[in-house]
Amino acid sequence: MAVPSFAVSEEKNRWLRERMAALGVREEDFDEKFVRSSGAGGQHVNKTSTCVHLRHVPTGLEVKCMRDRSQSVNRFLARRELLEKIAGLRGEKSSRERERSAAARQKAKRRKRAKMKYGTGSGETE
Repeated sequence: MAVPSFAVSEEKNRWLRERMAALGVREEDFDEKFVRSSGAGGQHVNKTSTCVHLRHVPTGLEVKCMRDRSQSVNRFLARRELLEKIAGLRGEKSSRERERSAAARQKAKRRKRAKMKYGTGSGETE
């Protein structure tokens, strides 16, 4: 079964297909359920099942996504989140972890520059 096309840009749909292929994940590996969302959205949210509960059967990982009012967008977001978790299991760094480590490197670099500019910061005055 091919990866369905979701209500996001074609570029994002293509990225999803490529990422699934790179991780060796197939659409048949997913168990997908739809439940009612909660939160903002009023009557629309109360009448439709837009929350996506996605489970990757081989690993047992589960994701629940109800960020958007659109079921199609939530299906895309749930798959993206689940693929990130699967990549984490295989030892790859997630995009959040990469951002965190880059910020930590930048902070260390700034700390080093400040130390060089202002001295050791021992608090002694002349």
